[in-house]
Order: sequence, then C-alpha cells, then structure tokens
Amino acid sequence: MARLPIITGLGGINAAGRSSGHHAYRRLVIDALSDEQALKTYSALAALTGRLKKENDSWVDGNGNQVELETYISSIKTELKQSTLIRKLEHNLFDPNHIHFHKRAHLSSINGAGFEFELKEKQLPKPLPPGWKVNSIAGDSSKKVTVQIEQNFDVLLDCFRKTEVNCAGQLPSGFNPESLYQARNHPRALQLTVYSASDAINSLGIDWETVRQTVAPDQIGVYAGSAMGQLDYNGFGGLLQARILGKKVTSKQMPLGYAEMPADFVNAYLLGNLGTNGTNVAACATFLYNLRQAVRDIQSGTHRVVVVGTTEAPIFPESLDGFSTMNALADDASLRKLDGLGADKEPDYRRACRPFSSNTGFTVAEASQFVVLFDDELALELGANILGAVNEVFVAADGHKKSITSPGLGNYISMAKAAAATQNVLGDESLRQRTYVQAHGTGTPQNRTTESHILSEIAQTFGIEKWPVTAIKSYVGHSIATSAGDQLAATLGSFVHGILPGILTIDHIADDVTQANLDFLLTHTELGASNIDASIINSKGFGGNNASASILAPHVVERMLEKRHGASALVDFKKRNEAVAEQTAAYDKVTIEGSNNTIYKFDHNVLGSEALEIDSASISVKEIAPTISLELENSYADMCTD
Repeated sequence: MARLPIITGLGGINAAGRSSGHHAYRRLVIDALSDEQALKTYSALAALTGRLKKENDSWVDGNGNQVELETYISSIKTELKQSTLIRKLEHNLFDPNHIHFHKRAHLSSINGAGFEFELKEKQLPKPLPPGWKVNSIAGDSSKKVTVQIEQNFDVLLDCFRKTEVNCAGQLPSGFNPESLYQARNHPRALQLTVYSASDAINSLGIDWETVRQTVAPDQIGVYAGSAMGQLDYNGFGGLLQARILGKKVTSKQMPLGYAEMPADFVNAYLLGNLGTNGTNVAACATFLYNLRQAVRDIQSGTHRVVVVGTTEAPIFPESLDGFSTMNALADDASLRKLDGLGADKEPDYRRACRPFSSNTGFTVAEASQFVVLFDDELALELGANILGAVNEVFVAADGHKKSITSPGLGNYISMAKAAAATQNVLGDESLRQRTYVQAHGTGTPQNRTTESHILSEIAQTFGIEKWPVTAIKSYVGHSIATSAGDQLAATLGSFVHGILPGILTIDHIADDVTQANLDFLLTHTELGASNIDASIINSKGFGGNNASASILAPHVVERMLEKRHGASALVDFKKRNEAVAEQTAAYDKVTIEGSNNTIYKFDHNVLGSEALEIDSASISVKEIAPTISLELENSYADMCTD
C-alpha cells in the first residue's frame, strides 16, 4: 500500500501575512472570525510589520511606547487592513512614478560643424568609435580630454516614466525580510525563502534535529524554486542590466539567479539536507508540480520527509512591463474603463482582481509558501501535527496550441483525475456534498470563461449539483509559481475554521461564465470544519502547465490512519502529539510577541569527506545516526542474467 503524504508543517508569507498559525488565511476571513481569533491575527500582523512587540511582560508599539494590547490593536486595525492584500504600489520596492529607462536618439550637428565635448579619460569607450579625435587638456590634473566628432551619431538618453500598473499583492507594509538575517545582497525571493521555510520548520513543533536523527539522509527531500528565477537587480536582472547601465556585474548575480536557488538555500543554510533536491518549473503551476514530486516520493517509500515550497518576487518594473505588454495585467486605464471612471480618477486598486466577473487582467503578487510532508508512519511515530494530507496531484499538458499562452485541454484531464481520486477516498456522497474548489481564478477574461467551463463539466460528470468555488487571488493577487501555495495555505486554514473565503471583489458573475452545477461564493460561507472533507486546488500555467490536487481534511486523515494502523496506535499518537502541539503553539505565541525565529546557518557545521564512512553496504555520516543503505533493490532483476 502507498504511504500517505501528511502535511505536518506550514509556513510562508504573502500579502495577507504569515502562513503558520493560519494567520494569512485568517486575514482573508477576519470579519467572520470571533473577536478573540481576530485579535490574535491582528496582533500577528502588527508584530510582523514592526508595530508591536512584547518586552518584559509589557506590550510596546513600534516607537517603544507601552500600550494596552486590545486598545492599541483597535486603534490601528484599519491601518493593518489597508497595509495588507492587494493595494496601491508602495515606494519601498521601487518608485512607480520614476522608472528609469533609456531612449534612443540620433544626434546631428548644426551646419555640419560636428561636436566637441569634455570627459574624463577613463570614461572613453574602447576602442574609440570611428571619427573620434581625442586631445589631452594641458595642465588638467583631473585627466580630462576633449573629444571632437565630425559625424552624426546615436546616443541613449536617460529618461523616466510612470508605470501603467499601480497595484499589486504586496507583502504587509513594514515587513522587511532583509532585516531578519544576514541577507548579504540576496535577491528578494531568496530573502522570502529564508523567512518562509523557517516559518514552516518552526511550525512543526518538532526539533529538526529529531527528524534528522530519525530518518536516513537520503530519505529527506527538498523541492523548492521559482518560475521566473531571481530577476531583480541582485539576481539575473542585475546580471543582464549591469553593463548596459554602466555598472559592474557582481559575483553573486549569476549563481543566485537560478530558479532552483530557493531549494539550494533551504538545503545549505537551514536544514543541512543531504537528500534529494531541486525544483520543477511550470509557470503558474510550479508549486503543484513540486508537490506532485514530493507525493510520488512519499507514496513510493523512497522518502519519508519532503519539504515543498515556491517563492516568487515579481514586483519590479521589467516584470510589470512584460505582463502589461501581453495585455495580461489589470492596468490603471483598463480598471478605469471597467468602472466608468475619468482619467483623473484613481482606480479601486483593492478590487483590481475580479475572478469570474467583469474583469480586465490579473494582479501580480509576491509570496513564498512552504509545507513539510511526513509519511503516515513517521507522523504517528513523532506525534506530528496533522494539518491535512495530499491525496494526489495530477498534471497534464494542453496538446497542440495556436498560442503558447492560450489554454487547452489539459486542465479538463487534471481536474477530472483529481475529482476521481477524491471520490476514491471519500465516496460519492462526500465528494458531492463535502468538498469545494480552490479555483485558479486569475481575474482575466480568458480565465473566467475557460476555467468555469472546466469546473462545470467536472461537476456535472461526477453528479455534483452545487460545487462551492472560491478564488483567493481576489485577495492576495497572482504570485505566479507560488499561487497554488497560497491556495493550499488557505485550504488548510479552512479545514480548521470551516469558513470558505468569498470572492468579495465582485458583485456579479459575468454573462460568459459557465455556472451550471457551480456555486461561486460572493460572501464568506461558514460550513463548519467537520463539514469539509476535502478541497481540490486548481492551477493553470502559461505554456500548457495544468495541475490539480486533491487535499484531504485532518479528520479524514485521522479516520484513514485509524483504519490502517488501528485505534490504539491513534490513541498513542494523540498522546505524543500533545507536546508537539504545545511547541507549535509556543512558536506562534512568541512570534506574535515579536520574536524573530528565522533560521539561517551560514558556514555552519560544514562537513568534508572525513565525515563519511563508506562500505559496500552503507554510508555513515558523522553526527547522523541513520545510515544510507547501498543495498538497493534491482528494479530490472527479471532482465538480468543470473
């Protein structure tokens, strides 16, 4: 029997806040929470953004003034709301009104008299362009020269422009990942990776050293990456721009720009992982492609622990320019047109992303999400938290295409398989009555028609009369590689609180949206945690990358564990879980109080070949109890000679 991949840890950061403790999810539905739950999440946001900290048993604000918690949170509640989710671009990333670019110009001299100018000798181009005459300036200690040019020539002029797109799903205002560890000019995506992976590991409630001493090194995997790579100036962006901008290429820009670098950082600076690593790259479906790899590893028994994540930090001028040129983004002009506003009116940026309604394009976002998966036996043995389980993840390509960015047939296949796999585990009635869909829901005209038709077809095929559909990009935007990670984090939160986030940015469903057998949720819908057995997460990516995942709720997972391992094993597990749950709660508490628990182990316990002992049967690693077995099963025994 295949081992069950159980989600035991969750961490991350997006426009809604911190993922562990389900705080980012809670921000989405905060108006539907109890006062106590809302206070906790507002406090978590305030601590995350430097507005609140606990010192010597007293709460202090960002200026160090002592405050009473509830009164202070009440006074900044509106500010906390406005500084999260999709909103107007903030200048801490770049100045949207002052974007640097070069404009090509052809210079012609007046009356054919040519040109003459001065510059420093070290600034001369090498070799000199044809027709340039250079003369030293006598007695000039600054080593300037005069240049005479008789011919006309081309130049690049420094210019500045305003961006056409002025909103995004930005991290909460005031959150600065660079300040949480020795970032050393790391690209922003890697800064988010360090924070998010730390959050996931800390959320386990189990010391990672315990995991290392329980599981063989080659049975631990890390699959994490980004779809776009690190394209800001500290990564590939700077590598490509530096010489053109008259700057120097640094030694970090090339290696830190690679798409798999988030996994490499987790391995090298957080976990010291010696097992499998890397990333799948599948545009907007990247997270689910990585999750599928992890699920296959755990189901087959080759791995017992897998850390899965993606990070994307695409809010920079070149990215916005590229997506805008594709007519993919909700820019200011199209938002004004959508709402009938004049050119002098500011668009409603909070409602920029409108899935399945009258819309104009998606809203780009930055985010990083990580989960930790254990196999079912390890989860029981260590008393791990059960946040849910991954039943299956299915991927499918689109077949022949006219346009590489247009949708095709693949998502029908992946969604149908995910529904069938859910039915296999839960049965017909549960699939029809106790599941819901986390739609890709980008907010583009093309997505609203194609995805709605797919979901409707699957619902009708499986006899689902009114399938609830939500789309959280309406809150946090589209974080490209991490978008399904955002969906998974929200799904795990719904398993605890039983509230499905409504698509609050819309007031109607567009006429060309297929609604048969679907229930697009326009308000928060409280079902109750015990009434949600599973969610299907859907993801569609440019190029024909489709993925759909069946995610099982914790109470379903416990039922499955009891059937496989017995009632007594589950009783023993729950006793072991008490201490783990306490540690998880303690991490959440101190983080809300402003403690920084980011893990970053630079130059820590670096091992050389002397740390290995190798024989024909196994490999031992210094300070790690479990060994790596070399007694491998021959998968081709029937094809080999005796």
